[in-house]
Amino acid sequence: MKRVFIYVQHLLGIGHFMRMSRIACALAEGPFEVTVASGGMPVPQISLGKAHLVQLPPARADASGFSTLLDPDGQPFTRKAEARRAALLIGAFAAARPDALLIEAFPFARRQMRFELLPLLEHARAQSPRPVILSSIRDILQESRKPGRAGEALALVEAYFDYVLVHGDGAATPLAASFPLASNFVDKIVYTGLVGPPPIGAPIHDHDVIVSAGGGAVGENLIRSALLARPLTALRDARWLVITGPNMPDAAAAEFTALAGGRVTLERFVSHLPQRLAGAALSISQAGYNTVAEVLAAGCRSVLVPFAAQGETEQTARAQGLARRGLAVSVEEAGLTPRRLAAAIAQALAAPAPAAPGPQDGAAMTRALLERRLT
Repeated sequence: MKRVFIYVQHLLGIGHFMRMSRIACALAEGPFEVTVASGGMPVPQISLGKAHLVQLPPARADASGFSTLLDPDGQPFTRKAEARRAALLIGAFAAARPDALLIEAFPFARRQMRFELLPLLEHARAQSPRPVILSSIRDILQESRKPGRAGEALALVEAYFDYVLVHGDGAATPLAASFPLASNFVDKIVYTGLVGPPPIGAPIHDHDVIVSAGGGAVGENLIRSALLARPLTALRDARWLVITGPNMPDAAAAEFTALAGGRVTLERFVSHLPQRLAGAALSISQAGYNTVAEVLAAGCRSVLVPFAAQGETEQTARAQGLARRGLAVSVEEAGLTPRRLAAAIAQALAAPAPAAPGPQDGAAMTRALLERRLT
């Protein structure tokens, strides 16, 4: 049986881990033995199926920015801690003896993890036989704000990577739109389609409106605005489900409980979210990759409020692209008010239900690529 080693590091939300869990599950259901090395905070709510988890000492980012790594207690990650993690990661890789190494986000993101990823790549490249090395990235990349970063990523792709798996629709969102230097490695790019949820099955009709904030670390304004907008909408008497996310601060969660009132259910995490979206009239959420994939798979009308703090551009580009194609209503996070959100809700309810926009079997396509390459 061929073996695949996956590296993933989520820093603020849980979206990166969610997407890689779907890929890991698909690979492990096929002809692969899969090891997932996760460097973020544990996410016990998300299953890896038959894949084996190696939990590295967790590192996370502060909500105010991504440049400083923190340990679970909120203390800066030390050089000693970095060296320990790098050694543990290479040890896990060596124990797994993989035929393929799949690294999520890097070298296009996760630059702060170079302390362990560059040694890992060097170690992998030195193996005989050398494993296939793949970068696994979202459909849209964050715009680089510092000169030279794109060139640095390009150099690493050329030096180490055999493939760049872009988990999106190349016709709708070509990689060059968010990373212009992609023209230098077109022979390595493989578009897999969106990594959507498994087949949804029967819809769950427990709620009419679903408000979600991903991991919850940066979703306070969205949820507060949605709860305050509710009385201003035609859905004021409908059944609302508000999912704050496991990382929502306790003080904010308590505030939302006070705002919720009658027919509003508050949860930190729910199972079977795609089925719930399929049974709902409307989704209100940020525009993270996994949330959008689930909303589109469910065929649910949606209002997207993309996260745009600290210069983030990826969610805004995704939301605006979907709005241009008539697949969602987008509202800018800057200047978000309950009244503006209520107007967006009315616009979304008046629009036809969106049709599925292209392939969403990215996990299966990733498995098929590795099957062709390794078996």
